[in-house]
Amino acid sequence: MSTATLRVLHVLDSLAPGGLENGVVNVARRLHGECFDIHAACLRFRGDFAARMPEPDKVVVMGKTSGFSWKAVRALRKHMKATDAHLLHSHNLGTLIYAALATFGGRTLPVVHGEHGQVQSQDLTSKRRWQRRLLFAMCSHVHVVSSSVRDNLQSLGLDPKGRIIVTPNGVDSERFAPAEARMALGFAADDQVIGIVGRLVALKRHQMLFDAFTQIAQEFPRLHLLVVGDGGAEREQLIAAMQQHPLAARIRWAGHQDDLPPYYRVMDLLAAPSEIEGLSNAVLEAMATAVPVLAHAACGNAEVIEDGQNGYLSHLDTAADLAMALRAALSSPGELRRRGAAARDTVLQRYSMAAMAESYRKLYRSGVKGAVG
Repeated sequence: MSTATLRVLHVLDSLAPGGLENGVVNVARRLHGECFDIHAACLRFRGDFAARMPEPDKVVVMGKTSGFSWKAVRALRKHMKATDAHLLHSHNLGTLIYAALATFGGRTLPVVHGEHGQVQSQDLTSKRRWQRRLLFAMCSHVHVVSSSVRDNLQSLGLDPKGRIIVTPNGVDSERFAPAEARMALGFAADDQVIGIVGRLVALKRHQMLFDAFTQIAQEFPRLHLLVVGDGGAEREQLIAAMQQHPLAARIRWAGHQDDLPPYYRVMDLLAAPSEIEGLSNAVLEAMATAVPVLAHAACGNAEVIEDGQNGYLSHLDTAADLAMALRAALSSPGELRRRGAAARDTVLQRYSMAAMAESYRKLYRSGVKGAVG
């Protein structure tokens, strides 16, 4: 087998902190240097996660401003040639448009495309469906992070030939591992802590969690809410909601954290009420840290969480639904610990970083139609 280096150019909006971006960094750090040379082209700006890439100087910005930018298309085409890339890897529809145009529909360079979550309501228009159908056909491969995302795309008629590949996320189970932390970060040994980790955007449904917390806080006087994450369209609104909450003294906003394991370790339960989700990195990280997760049953997290075994699944359509599910979980601390231990076992068996890296090795080698790394 050839050992020639395969150069992969990721195309992203940015490397600002987020689940998609974290996944790109994890894959890059695993593959770079072992017959792979990983680059990244950020359409709008670099983002903090650029510093985590194996070679940060191989992250460049294309100069996209608001709206569509032919300047960014030309910059991407120029950078493809400068890096002598073997393939482009785009992420979600916005970057696929630029990747397709820069490669003349995949004719000058193969495009591997990733969809990282179910199609959101604003993308259900006829125009957006048509764009995905047209652009998917130009890709050498389309991959998704969970079977539920594949099923969602197929239900919309976007995979008529059943060619979409599932490449599940993985987690570093050595970094994200349980450790004694009951009195860390200022929490007391007898405190109960619900956590939520993610960007401050509507689909994560932070406000629903704040409302549910209000409904159960009196029953659990030692209960606290730990909110980890920053950025996103609802940032200012959600920060204000936390500050003005009647129980603001029991809600802690930690912002973005580069070192996440200590924050997971103080949690008794991670809340993941997202309405639509592929396979959340935060969910896998919490599970690896032996923290059970309460998630909405109608999303990709249901593929890794088995209700009653390694976590909690429920249809979380309202704050009352979420409050009821939280109440049931928090009422049995022993069961929380048991399911947390089972959650870590699940990650160790099925969602290792090594398994994820191998999936992408095969994807990239196949994507260049015969070139191997």
